[in-house]
Amino acid sequence: MKNKKRVQLTIDGMDVNVPEDYTILKAAKEVNIKIPTLCFLKDVCEIGCCRMCLVEVEGMKNWQASCVQKVADGMVVKTHTPDILNFRKKNLELILSNHPAMCQSCNRGSTGCELKTLANTMDTEFANYAINQEVITANQVMEVDDGISIMRDPNRCILCRRCISICHNVQTVGAIDVINRGFSTVVGTTFNRPIDESRCVNCGQCINVCPTGALQEHSNMDDFWEILKDPDRFVIVQTAPAVRAALGEEFDMPIGTDVTGKMVTALRMLGFDKVFDTDTAADLTIMEEGTELIKRIQNGGKLPLITSCSPGWIKFCEHNFPDMLDNLSSCKSPHEMLGAVIKSYYAEKIGKDPSQIAVISIMPCTAKKYEAQREELNVDGQQDVDLVLTTREVARMIQAFGIDFPALPDGEFDNPLGISTGAGTIFGASGGVMEAALRTVADVLTGMSSDSIDYMQVRGQEEGLKEAEITIGDITLKAAAAHGLGNARALMERVRSGEHFDFIEVMACPGGCVNGGGQPQQPSSVRNWVNVGEERAKALYRSDHENFIRKSHKNPVIKELYKEYLGEPGSEKAHKLLHTHYHPRG
Repeated sequence: MKNKKRVQLTIDGMDVNVPEDYTILKAAKEVNIKIPTLCFLKDVCEIGCCRMCLVEVEGMKNWQASCVQKVADGMVVKTHTPDILNFRKKNLELILSNHPAMCQSCNRGSTGCELKTLANTMDTEFANYAINQEVITANQVMEVDDGISIMRDPNRCILCRRCISICHNVQTVGAIDVINRGFSTVVGTTFNRPIDESRCVNCGQCINVCPTGALQEHSNMDDFWEILKDPDRFVIVQTAPAVRAALGEEFDMPIGTDVTGKMVTALRMLGFDKVFDTDTAADLTIMEEGTELIKRIQNGGKLPLITSCSPGWIKFCEHNFPDMLDNLSSCKSPHEMLGAVIKSYYAEKIGKDPSQIAVISIMPCTAKKYEAQREELNVDGQQDVDLVLTTREVARMIQAFGIDFPALPDGEFDNPLGISTGAGTIFGASGGVMEAALRTVADVLTGMSSDSIDYMQVRGQEEGLKEAEITIGDITLKAAAAHGLGNARALMERVRSGEHFDFIEVMACPGGCVNGGGQPQQPSSVRNWVNVGEERAKALYRSDHENFIRKSHKNPVIKELYKEYLGEPGSEKAHKLLHTHYHPRG
């Protein structure tokens, strides 16, 4: 790549040499000058509407928003003059004047709210607006419980438009926008309908970028406590791979820390009867999905085969590409598969009626809440999964128990549904499902066990769409992996126009499940400079490399499951338990 032209400027008396496409904000970071921001979020919202990052540029009449103002050779910038500091304080106080002072009951807590962090830093005076707060308290809008996955609280919204930017520009869903005008302006859906009645796919990316507590997942914690205290229920928990790579962040552990063992110990302390691993079902998914791919290739079936593990992607496809639903794998997602296996195979093993068993999934994903209640995902009238809790929710439960999470010893998953391979672990990162499938498909098609199992072509967080031609024996597969629904839309339009692919993986969330809508929320002060998803994904790939078994079809539990119960991949019994269907939506 050709080197970019560099420019020389001065920021607060310090000489700075940076590429010419840098903004003042980014250039200041190079010399450790921190300019406050509120609306700005790298690659998501770069519109300069909050005015917290204004700086003085010599020769320019007005102050400039440093998050969008590009640097120039010879530029002289002052970022923290007394006038600027006073303006920022007054500006923030005006934002706070229209914000309820109810921090003690906000789900973002004392440190998770970017607005409160700024208020503490700038020594703002709430007392200046005490009368306003009384009016707000008297006239506040009720919290909007939109439905299964997402809740909105318009009172806490500061109209930064981050949620709108990610919904429209990154995910291309467009379920929310600014509605009304003036003091009545709010973020809402068309005609302000419940979000479940919109084109929302429940990905929860709006929650992850919200700087306050205005957006959050629909909490199922009370439902969980009711299930757990029922003496007649045998309560089983399962955890997705991405959870273990992020849960530690809620307890001030470094981003990308693998906390699998501590997580298992904590879940036992919460009172679950069994702790199983969704990775086991990821291996099962590969057996079914890999078989489906091989059959379509060998029998002239509909291609490309598109993965179906991401419920946000499935709903997006139902809304936007109903003509391509036959391309989707009929496989249920891993946690739904494991729920079905628990309430059939495992229920028989332990001599319990499926109605006595409750399956709780700990997921990085808000869309899984919606998925668990889909009518299509049940067997003989029993929902595969009874309840979904996000990574954030289980962290709050652990905190409520007073558990010192970082100090916990490492526990191990229960048998038999707690044994998994490295292939199952990497499901949590973009490209992981495809790579896991290729490891098994390559062995089946060639009849040999290949040692070349790291498909680097489909890994990585930086590129939203990765394409590769992969040769297996005498077959060359054209494959693509997309993460983020905007990238998925672009890829699907190419397929719709006639471009050929054999195998496609889509994950609704940018970066994959590691950046799911239910994961720990990192503030812009972190997200603007650190690739959070990449750090979490590293933990999964490390776990994969450390695993003694790295191919799904070599998992001894999966072998036994087919031998004892399912017969073979794609069998009639496997289809009844592990496969489903989808339908077009308006």
